Amino acid sequence: MNTQSTPSPQFYLTAPATCPYLPHEMERKVFTHLVGPRAAEMNDILTQGGFRRSQNIAYRPACESCRACISVRILAQEFETSRSMKRVLAANSDVIATEFPAQPSSEQYSLFRRYLDYRHQQGGMSDMTVLDYAIMVEDTHVNTRIIEYRRREEGSGLEQRPKGELLAAALTDVMSDGLSMVYSYFNPDLDQRSLGTFMILDHIKRAKALGLPHVYLGYWVRGSRKMDYKTRFQPQEHLTPRGWERFDPAADDGKDSAR
Repeated sequence: MNTQSTPSPQFYLTAPATCPYLPHEMERKVFTHLVGPRAAEMNDILTQGGFRRSQNIAYRPACESCRACISVRILAQEFETSRSMKRVLAANSDVIATEFPAQPSSEQYSLFRRYLDYRHQQGGMSDMTVLDYAIMVEDTHVNTRIIEYRRREEGSGLEQRPKGELLAAALTDVMSDGLSMVYSYFNPDLDQRSLGTFMILDHIKRAKALGLPHVYLGYWVRGSRKMDYKTRFQPQEHLTPRGWERFDPAADDGKDSAR
């Protein structure tokens, strides 16, 4: 007799499409819906198994001839800030990070649009409207937060919502074993601040404070230069066919992503 109170998730496979990271490769994804009372539990299980969340969908690569996409998670409790990362923290000492429920704003969208137009003109998100952005933020059945990073304004004090310029934002899932950075974006004109690095460092700090072991960064794509930054945050683990294994950059011989 079937004693399950809720149905098991159904998985689907996308049609082949051009890979956005590696030339001459085709990508496919396996995905399922994250809805209902078990959504948070399923999100935890699937994220630990290498899936990523986008709105109410959990997906992971299922490419036929390539294994270059590797799930990455930082070991937050063991992380120590490097000298260069301390410089990033110093450069952003005037930034206030504030956490809110997953609710969009026109100010967020303006910065998001600016980021896409500068960094991802040809990407799959390049034509996202303000409605698309609102759905990206709000369409979640799990514990999702949005963290705003603002320049501290003189005399602004510690208001519930600081008034300074919005420099960056991160959409983040809070899970049982860590924080998952679903999507982040920043002012592309402020390269000297290294805001992408700063947001990851802030998430590590938050995970430590919550006693959570991991910060999930999504996929590192071997051979894609724009993904190389993810391996800078050590120690970290990569999901291999043998499970999560500690990654040693010096000893990396390509075994994780053999094609």
